[in-house]
Amino acid sequence: MSIPTDSELRVMAEALGSRLRAAHDRLVAAESCTGGWIAKTATDIAGSSDWFDCGMVAYSYEAKQALLGVRPQTLESFGAVSRETVVEMVSGALVNSGASVAVAVTGIAGPGGGSADKPVGMVWIGWKRRGGYARAEVFRFDGDREEVRRQSVAAALRGLETLVA
Repeated sequence: MSIPTDSELRVMAEALGSRLRAAHDRLVAAESCTGGWIAKTATDIAGSSDWFDCGMVAYSYEAKQALLGVRPQTLESFGAVSRETVVEMVSGALVNSGASVAVAVTGIAGPGGGSADKPVGMVWIGWKRRGGYARAEVFRFDGDREEVRRQSVAAALRGLETLVA
């Protein structure tokens, strides 16, 4: 997968915003390793207040619990970078916002922090529509910290296309 440029991310966000606006949907982003980059990409678009509700950057275990309702047992049993955690993140984002569509991202952007089970570049992304079921997918991105994060934002935006008519 190639590393998306700023202009490519902008085009993706503009297209998503048009679809969200047309569907009368609003987006919430719950972000860990992307550090607010999804929210920034969305709000770089003029008029995004029509379709972007809010972003929550929850980096620590404590923030994931307080802002997104991730259960301490989930973090203790599975860790922050897991399917279980991203599903709770995306669900909690909808509970704690006025949005109808959510995306959540948690991963290991590097350069350190990886392990044999959870290597650098491993990123879980979850998507959910209010009242629906969460969908989660694991990715393994190559590159440095910025490249992993940039690919994560692009994958998150692409996954949102399936939730928005």
